Amino acid sequence: MLRELVIGLDLGTTSVKAVLFSVNGKLIAETEKVIESKYLNGNWVEQDPEQIVVFSEQAISEIVEEANVQMGEVLTVGISCAMHSLICLDEQMTPLTNAIIWADGRSSEQAERVMGTNGADIFAKTGTPIHPMTPFMKLMWMKETNYEPYVKSSYFMSIKEFLLYRWFGERVVDYAMASATGLFNIHTYDWDDDLLTLVAVKREQLSKIVEPTKVISQWSVVKNPLLEGVPFVIGSADGQLANLGSGAISPGEVAISVGTSGAIRQFVEGVKVNKRFETFTYAFDKQTAIIGGPTNNGGIVLQWLKELLVFDGSIEELIHEASKAEVGADGLLFFPYVNGERAPLWNQKAKGNFFGLSMTHKRHHLVRAVLEGITLNLYQIEQSLVEMAGESKEIYVNGGLSRSSFWVQMVADVFGKNIHVLDTHHSAAWGGAWTALVGIGKVNSYEEIKQTIQLKEVVAPNHDRHQAYQKAFERFCMIGKDLRKHFI
Repeated sequence: MLRELVIGLDLGTTSVKAVLFSVNGKLIAETEKVIESKYLNGNWVEQDPEQIVVFSEQAISEIVEEANVQMGEVLTVGISCAMHSLICLDEQMTPLTNAIIWADGRSSEQAERVMGTNGADIFAKTGTPIHPMTPFMKLMWMKETNYEPYVKSSYFMSIKEFLLYRWFGERVVDYAMASATGLFNIHTYDWDDDLLTLVAVKREQLSKIVEPTKVISQWSVVKNPLLEGVPFVIGSADGQLANLGSGAISPGEVAISVGTSGAIRQFVEGVKVNKRFETFTYAFDKQTAIIGGPTNNGGIVLQWLKELLVFDGSIEELIHEASKAEVGADGLLFFPYVNGERAPLWNQKAKGNFFGLSMTHKRHHLVRAVLEGITLNLYQIEQSLVEMAGESKEIYVNGGLSRSSFWVQMVADVFGKNIHVLDTHHSAAWGGAWTALVGIGKVNSYEEIKQTIQLKEVVAPNHDRHQAYQKAFERFCMIGKDLRKHFI
């Protein structure tokens, strides 16, 4: 008897992942290919798009082989992708550049200038922060520096669009990936002509915007004969799909992902833009958008602290050190901006700070303060979501830090809510796979995915610790507001 299987292809910042699921969400097989990032000229960060296409083909073929897939078992393939990448291409669709990814900072000067002039008006109609991560700012840098590949370009694409064109010969982009460019008007659901004029880009140089459920085509038999005739569905961006794959899709349901970096997100009906520019609003389809904020500073801060303290143990052992300190780390606060910051500051010049150090503080206080700083920063972003969408009801967490029961309890105590810990680290891939199932009509709605989500545990907050963290958060916001003046 043939199985009913679906593939989620997740094009991340650090790796390409192909994950094979049954239609009820059971993991069948997975593989991962690590992407090489090239660091150039101090703050330029690029990846080879051709390598990503090859890795994607290899990853899909490997899981098909590993799971001994038979012809007709794979129903569809859905695609998730990290946002904000940009590739310049010539008339023959040959890349003139590598993929310039979100972490690239070459347009910092342009972003700072635009934010100081008409940034508020632009943000109001795009919902996309004025930040070097966006293709909008990258294109402005290219225009102002007369960047040769830009001058010669016939087309501009993200990594995902490039892969789709390579495989299917179609220039299409889903609403979420388009929204993340900073050139998409979330009120008209179309490219914004005024912004295109600012960066001297024509509509025909960009892809056609389509729904995330659009069936693209059928993969060539040359790629893998076992997938002949299998429909591919365009899918969405990794943030939207991670929420979907977590089951956090209804009003009041929030998803937190913390690995090297982190993010907190929530789906809303229609579009709502944060008036203080602290969070993003990206379209998902014509009915819903996702609001939230990404932080540069998740697990990478713990790795930095581990090296700073010359700690020989593992990250898990370092986190255990924090349990030796009381809530609030004996008055020590940490502002976790050692890697610059996106939400809620949107300031690449932001710096990390310990506040309140004294002779009585030991290593365990520093570790606890760092963990609390990461968590209080996420809570600060969540408060902006509350202003836009109302009180959070359910919070789902995933990512590397969610493996720490100590940290998950800290999240529950800081947020004062039950925390639902997912029993998977493939939320974006599963969200992409489920979108594909919706696209081919195998399932009727996005909401039905809730029946497939497996929870590892639910962690309840401690009332006394929550009250203590509320006081710590007041200090965190008050002192943080003053610190921002000194980020130069």
